Amino acid sequence: MNEVRGMLSTRSDPCRRSPSPFIPMARVSTYLNFTRTTEEAFLFYRSVFQTEFDGPVQRYSSEGACPEAPPLSPEDSNLILHVALPILGGHVLMGSDVPEAFGMPLRPGNTTYINLEPDSRAETDRLFAALSTGGHVSAPLQEMFWGGYWGTCIDRFGTLWMFNCSEK
Repeated sequence: MNEVRGMLSTRSDPCRRSPSPFIPMARVSTYLNFTRTTEEAFLFYRSVFQTEFDGPVQRYSSEGACPEAPPLSPEDSNLILHVALPILGGHVLMGSDVPEAFGMPLRPGNTTYINLEPDSRAETDRLFAALSTGGHVSAPLQEMFWGGYWGTCIDRFGTLWMFNCSEK
């Protein structure tokens, strides 16, 4: 079981650069964005759910973490880039801080994404096209530095969707 968990935790960590074996399995998680309180929030969630982080907590200062990101102040570079915490029934909360330098002001309504991790790029393309129809593409599906096929959209009802497919 620990071997399976290890393979799944590698898949859930979008900032790992090297491909690792994993069990192909679609899943859904909730992705939360914060303005400087991700660490506090996730320490709180960890204590509430009495679970441990799924992989290391990654910060913007991690070597090679976000090569496309704008330069960050020393204070911002210590913010959380990615954290994952299993909660109940196989559901995982994921999160990150969104520094002001990224130009995406957070406000109630744009801080939570439903994160889809389809098994294939074809299914990722299909779901992305369907959910973005009549809505807005925030970030088109594209290859990312961690090796994932990633993008975001807002559906016509205002729900934020994030896609991260690890199929090559």
